[in-house]
Amino acid sequence: MSEHCHHHAEGAGAQVHMHGDACCASELSIVSEPPAESAHADRAEWYRLFIALGFAGVAEALAFVAPETLYWQAGGMLLAAVAIGLAGLTVLRKGLAALFRGDLNINALMSVAVIGAFLIGEWPEAAMVMALYSLAELIEDRSVDRARNAIKDLLDISPPYAQRRTVTGEWEEVPASQVALGDTVRVRPGERLPLDGRVTEGRGSVNQAPVTGESLPVEKAPGDEVYAGTINLEGGLELEVTAAAGDTVLARIIHAVEQAQSRRAPTQRFIDRFANVYTPAVFLLAVGVAVGGPLLFGLAWLDSVYRALVLLVIACPCALVISTPVTIVSGLAAAARRGILIKGGVYLEQARKLRIVAFDKTGTITLGRPRLVAQEILNDDVAAESILRIAAGLAARSDHPVSQAIAEALTEEAAEVAEFGAEAGHGVRGRVDGKSYRLTSHRQIHELGLCSEQLEARLNAHEAQGRTVSVLAGPQGVLALFAVADTVRDTSRQAVAQLQRLGITSVMLTGDNTATAQNVATQAGISQFQAELLPQEKLLALEALNDEDTSVGMVGDGINDAPALAAAGVGFAMGGVGTHTAMEAADVVIMNDDLRRVPETIRLSRRTQTVLWQNIGLALGIKAVFLGLAIFDHATMWMAVFADMGASLLVVFNGLRLLKGEQEK
Repeated sequence: MSEHCHHHAEGAGAQVHMHGDACCASELSIVSEPPAESAHADRAEWYRLFIALGFAGVAEALAFVAPETLYWQAGGMLLAAVAIGLAGLTVLRKGLAALFRGDLNINALMSVAVIGAFLIGEWPEAAMVMALYSLAELIEDRSVDRARNAIKDLLDISPPYAQRRTVTGEWEEVPASQVALGDTVRVRPGERLPLDGRVTEGRGSVNQAPVTGESLPVEKAPGDEVYAGTINLEGGLELEVTAAAGDTVLARIIHAVEQAQSRRAPTQRFIDRFANVYTPAVFLLAVGVAVGGPLLFGLAWLDSVYRALVLLVIACPCALVISTPVTIVSGLAAAARRGILIKGGVYLEQARKLRIVAFDKTGTITLGRPRLVAQEILNDDVAAESILRIAAGLAARSDHPVSQAIAEALTEEAAEVAEFGAEAGHGVRGRVDGKSYRLTSHRQIHELGLCSEQLEARLNAHEAQGRTVSVLAGPQGVLALFAVADTVRDTSRQAVAQLQRLGITSVMLTGDNTATAQNVATQAGISQFQAELLPQEKLLALEALNDEDTSVGMVGDGINDAPALAAAGVGFAMGGVGTHTAMEAADVVIMNDDLRRVPETIRLSRRTQTVLWQNIGLALGIKAVFLGLAIFDHATMWMAVFADMGASLLVVFNGLRLLKGEQEK
């Protein structure tokens, strides 16, 4: 409206400088004025426009009821001029500057319409049009603020100060920006975390919804990662800071949203090209109506000029130009609220085209860390409790991931182990109560001559399911076996099922062995998989899935997934366990590692596309109807401004519906 919107629509949002430029909502400003100054300026703007509207209304009343004398006409014209000055000086200044540059933008259209109406004696309507136009602009401004604030609020959830431990052990309050990596900070119950860190002392329940979108609190204990902006619900926590204030997960969210605005969506580019042709064409049509009416149809010059001016007001493409950025920004904000960071409107639109989604296995479909999934006591001569105590004692002394998984799962009190030793590739050994025991591998059991046919069958059965098996043996023979595996995430099967309901095929690409891949794919409900792939082979497999009619998405978390993530139609990275390289290569980052966010992104993309086309249809349809009325002299300036204002507000409010979000029932 106040600027030629398509000249500034550089994406789905880096800065929506809305003050007097409501239709240019393709830019999203994260930086805002101080609250007090902003509120004061906001009230002053409303007062100014309502006063202008009052003057315009009085001028309109005088035109209807006052005698047609120079005195009353001069008074009405003065009131109209004051109304135009209060409401539209900025519009006129920008519009005239655009005309001198030869830029037929929206301000130029409105300036010509208002000045022309004033000069041909329609000064009451000129004043009312300018006042209503500016009022509509302000209403749009405040409406679009909802989309802007949905992202800007992220800035307010991280506290500016932190309680830091000094070298003397005292606690001091310092700005979060002054806390260094490795410093220890504490967070009391009910407080927000000022920085990212790793819990060193204390246990508590943390609400991570502001960052990851998780609806339920997450229990945190020493060693767990925590994020700035999340809320410590209970229990005091001490953290070792792992990221500076400008590099926290929250800071990266805001940075990703800011970057997202610089990438224009395909629909935005189409609208920009269309507006570049549409606006000059409308101006030429108005000139044709003004000149052609008297010359071709014998109409009065003033009547033809009035029709042309009405046509200009109706044809302002504000609703059309604002339709895309408001919708895209709302979609990006709705995704961010759910812990889904989409790096641009182009990816928000592209997600709806996905027909195949390829998943990495380890850390994506699975948790990425081993867990004890089965244990079998194989010797009835020794009490089961004693066997488990011995296994727990041996496993707890080892730093191998498999042993750690066993130790973590066994709840029995660990036995005291003497003469502990680790044998590379074979496991661990030690003495318990003077007797020698081993927690060792399938291969070592063979070498020791302890592997019977029955044990071999059991070991093979577990290994066929992709499990790593450790065997506990002692003087009494083989006592127990413990099967460890990387377990499938609880949400993986749900995500695959939701994708299937959306008509999307799921495929798993992994470097792991075929037996493990088969087992994980079955658990996740995936029927197609490829195993034993090197990173380059994973990329080739992804490209092979793609063809001219199919768009393939990729979900991964590791450095080895980065080539495939970058090459995919839309790359999804796991934000919690994912590597920095994977997150940089991806187009979408899932902050809480919940794979259900993948189908949710696709549903949001489809909803966004529906709303986009609804808005484009509304904008063009309303314009077409009123343009026809204007050409055939059935539209007035009042109808023109209400058509323009109504269409703009309709597309704004329709676009903002996306902020409500939608979840799989």
